[in-house]
Formats: sequence, C-alpha cells, structure tokens
Amino acid sequence: MDASGQGEATVEAGWRAVRVDGRVDVELIDAAYAKPRLRQLFPWTGTAELHVSRCTGHPWTCDIPYIQPALGGGYQVSGPLRDETVGPAATAAHAVAMVVERLPSGCGPAFVGNPKELPAHQAAMRAQTAADRQPSK
Repeated sequence: MDASGQGEATVEAGWRAVRVDGRVDVELIDAAYAKPRLRQLFPWTGTAELHVSRCTGHPWTCDIPYIQPALGGGYQVSGPLRDETVGPAATAAHAVAMVVERLPSGCGPAFVGNPKELPAHQAAMRAQTAADRQPSK
C-alpha cells in the first residue's frame, strides 16, 4: 500500500462495507477478516459470494479463489475463474483457509489503483526491493 495510508484506509472501508451490505454471511466475512493475508486485500461481493482483490479500484482483480454458500450448507470455494472449482468446505474457517493456501505469490497488500496499473506498480516494487538489497558503498 502507499506510504500515506490511503490504501489501508480504503481496504478497511471495503471490509466495513461488505460486512453491512447483506450479500454475504457475516460469519464468513469475519473469518476472512481474521486472516491477515486476506485482511490486507480489498473485499468485494457478488450475489452471496465473497471475493478479494489485489487492487482497490474497479474492475477488481479476479485471480484469487472466491467463496460462496453451498447448497445444503457449508461453502464452496471456486475460481479464480468461474468454471474452476477448488472444493467444498464445511465451515467458514475451512473455506477461508482454502483461499489463503491459493493466494498468488507476493499477494498483498492491496494496490491503490486498478488491474491495468498493477503490473507497473509490481515492477516498481521489485526494483525497489532489488535496490534495497544492494550493499551500500
């Protein structure tokens, strides 16, 4: 996220918004929010689905599995693509763990911007990390 804290504030506001929008079971939202690796990502909801994005701007990234209620109870973890299935989960905690296990490498914190801007941001972050590792003269 950015040094000014804008990203952190935007992500936190997103979590508050999905908690009250009524589309997703609060137990699931709370279980996801309890995981630091998910809490740093931007949440968004579909019809009863909980998604997280590596960007705060719309359209959000769709490269992370998402969670939806399963018929008969429990949850179904799918994605990241609509035709991909990860599997069923009996509890919200298990569904969240399945998503955390499948986060892309280097995922998070959420980038303030949209997916078109993300590659340039990631390249700049890699360059900064490489520069930070160089021995000082």
